[in-house]
Amino acid sequence: MHWLEAVRRLRETRTPGVLVTVADVRGHAPRDAGAKMVVSADRTWGSVGGGNLEAVAIERARAGGLDKLDRPQLLTVNLSEKAPYEHGVQCCGGEVTLLLEPLPVVPSVAIFGVGHVGLELAHLLSRHDLDLHLADSRPEQQHSFPDAVARVVVHEVPVLPELVLAELPPGTHVLVMTHDHAEDLALCDAALRTPGLGSIGLIGSAAKWARFQARLRELGHDEAALSRITTPIGDPSIQGKEPAMIALSIAAGLLSAVGKAWRTGGRR
Repeated sequence: MHWLEAVRRLRETRTPGVLVTVADVRGHAPRDAGAKMVVSADRTWGSVGGGNLEAVAIERARAGGLDKLDRPQLLTVNLSEKAPYEHGVQCCGGEVTLLLEPLPVVPSVAIFGVGHVGLELAHLLSRHDLDLHLADSRPEQQHSFPDAVARVVVHEVPVLPELVLAELPPGTHVLVMTHDHAEDLALCDAALRTPGLGSIGLIGSAAKWARFQARLRELGHDEAALSRITTPIGDPSIQGKEPAMIALSIAAGLLSAVGKAWRTGGRR
């Protein structure tokens, strides 16, 4: 498999990896600058020169777990028989600098309800490097995003959108904003019963949330479970009732929270 296809495969399967590139060569080396290799936890694709050089690069990429490499790193290896080696001697006589770039698992977000606000929000989030899942029980609300940076997955859910929750990747951040309050309640109930999700956000007023809390308690959820649902959602500093402004507020709040988790190691 070509290294570029390997990068795509890791992205699609939400598998962390590292892209290793020969950044600079001084003297003789087995590969020229620009050669690339992709490293996952149990496989590699491509080559940066084999032998001790490649083995050290793989070892460095996997050190401490592939998801621990949070920024690009440079690794310089001397190809001399007098240089320290761990995996066999390479005496080409040159020196190779490798660039190790993380290929992390990107955040995953699911929007339930692609109406006026949901569609505006989907357009905003589609411009970011994440997995974006869209679900709406109304067939006419199935949209496409041909220019998206995100990997957009549109779920067709003609009857029970809450069934989509079981299909989401672990750590997915869920936003509930459908056209039907009964559907919103069913989604909140199902989300609280679905293990492994990230944050759960619900659009709506304080009165709506008061009714939802009473009903969710009747359905068996305790206060700890209810505290997992955030409502209202969005950045309170961004005011306005237009769909685009509401979507902007929600996107700002979500991306800020996701960014904090990303920087502290919670890459979901």
